[in-house]
Amino acid sequence: MPPHKVSRAHEPMFVPAPELTVWIEDTFIRESGKLYNPDHAHLQAAEFEFLWTNADYKTKGRTVLGTAEIPKAGNKWSAQRSLFQLVQWFGKVPDFLITIHAKYFESAGNPERCALIEHELFHCGQREDAFGVPMFSKLTGQPIWGMRGHDVEEFTGVVRRYGAQAAGVSEFVRAANKGPEIAPAIIDGICGQCAKRIA
Repeated sequence: MPPHKVSRAHEPMFVPAPELTVWIEDTFIRESGKLYNPDHAHLQAAEFEFLWTNADYKTKGRTVLGTAEIPKAGNKWSAQRSLFQLVQWFGKVPDFLITIHAKYFESAGNPERCALIEHELFHCGQREDAFGVPMFSKLTGQPIWGMRGHDVEEFTGVVRRYGAQAAGVSEFVRAANKGPEIAPAIIDGICGQCAKRIA
């Protein structure tokens, strides 16, 4: 759970969350985790860091409660300042940085918390070449990481008029019809990574 100094603060704060990093890796990414998801197995080699925030973030009419990103270097001072801050917080620049809204997390139920975390993890992945083969650095041999979009990007009206197969969402519909494996949860429109893609 987030520290009270973040969730109850009036001024915007960003605070490293090493305990959240450990819990997420132990729960969702490692095979021994109670909620281990084999869909995240490729992330075992990735370095994650998490931040708690109480800062409000709204975009395109939606409130964002979590976001995943790859910290990027650049020549601009803003990029260099961001990387400098990460090193101050974590002693390194992680492969992925995930920020979670502390007030939401504190008030949400367990299914919503887990769904939010997994949603952000699903945005994190290894880049693939044109043939779908995972990419590795020629210099280091390490995975090349990238941000992933959603499995489903379609309009309800297209599915209604032409069917799930025509819209390419049959697998999604089958999964939805089976019901949740763990518990029902509602996390509509709360991801900052997703908000970037909303037209």
